[in-house]
Amino acid sequence: MAVLKVKFNKTKRDKLAQILWILNWVSVVSGIILFSLGLFLKIEIKKRNEVMAKGDINSVPNMLISVGVIAGIINFLGGKICYDCSDANKFSRWKLVMLPYIVCTFCFTFCILVGALLCYTMRNELEESLYLGLRDAIKFYKDTDIPGRCFLKRTVDMLQIGFQCCGNNGFRDWFEIQWVSARYLNMASKEVLDRLNSNVDGKFLVDGVPFSCCNPSSPRPCIQYQLTNNSAHYNYDFLTEELNIWVKGCREALLDYYTAIMRSIGIAALLIWLFELSVLLGVRYLQTAMKNVLLLGDLESESDGWLLENSFVETAKYNISIIKNLGKANQISTISGMNDPNIDVQNTNCGKTNVTTKSIPAA
Repeated sequence: MAVLKVKFNKTKRDKLAQILWILNWVSVVSGIILFSLGLFLKIEIKKRNEVMAKGDINSVPNMLISVGVIAGIINFLGGKICYDCSDANKFSRWKLVMLPYIVCTFCFTFCILVGALLCYTMRNELEESLYLGLRDAIKFYKDTDIPGRCFLKRTVDMLQIGFQCCGNNGFRDWFEIQWVSARYLNMASKEVLDRLNSNVDGKFLVDGVPFSCCNPSSPRPCIQYQLTNNSAHYNYDFLTEELNIWVKGCREALLDYYTAIMRSIGIAALLIWLFELSVLLGVRYLQTAMKNVLLLGDLESESDGWLLENSFVETAKYNISIIKNLGKANQISTISGMNDPNIDVQNTNCGKTNVTTKSIPAA
């Protein structure tokens, strides 16, 4: 029994073909939108790749870009097919192509769904990439004279100013590394030497942060050095007073920023997937209705259209049987009790035994 069978007369078939022709062109636009969203996400990630570790975070934007390009091509072809399907004579040249086209389009729409879901599952990979990338960027913040790292100070400063954040997990991350270059340390100062000697690794560690951590909206001038020393500042309490530096870590700030982008892209991709699926269902109805009207031989008669010719269970069993029988056509059976059909065939006796010869009459 056919699944979701619908009757179509010639007028309905023509209208369905015209509507699907328009919707396929709309789908071309949706493919361009997918391509643009993937390109936008790729550019946003590339903007801050200096503070991201190498990983598979580009897989999602690359997939969206690829799916967008394929969408434009497939839907352009679908528009041409649906336009020709309004004429039964033109449909005859597409009837062998439509079923493979529907199968390929179904696989393509599934890729859109996967891309939309990946936008929501990318957070963990992105968080790990940001954690490792920011850790290294902060570690090399002081290396302004080393080629390949001289740009990191400016990158981190602009990042902390733009996203109103400080450090990787928070401002205390700056307490654990030497972020002041050795060229700016006065080695004749006893305080500097004491700090270097007090550390096992010989690093100049201070309870201070770079200027880019300062909150410009704070009414008090920025306190970026000796943050944990209450006596170093007038009317200052490190534990109770709200600090005039950014407290939020840059990893959390960037993660929130990219999560909001990917959530929006995921919603857009889901809507495009639903739209593409609805167009695909319409093309399936058009294909079966036109196929049946050709079988009837009367182009003006009513014809049935359906999603599946048989029930879901029967269709599944039929497809499974096809998969199981793939490749068996050229195999020789070795099952016990089954013989080669050529074994019992008697060979032609080419010998001279029992062959009657005629005597040749004498001249």
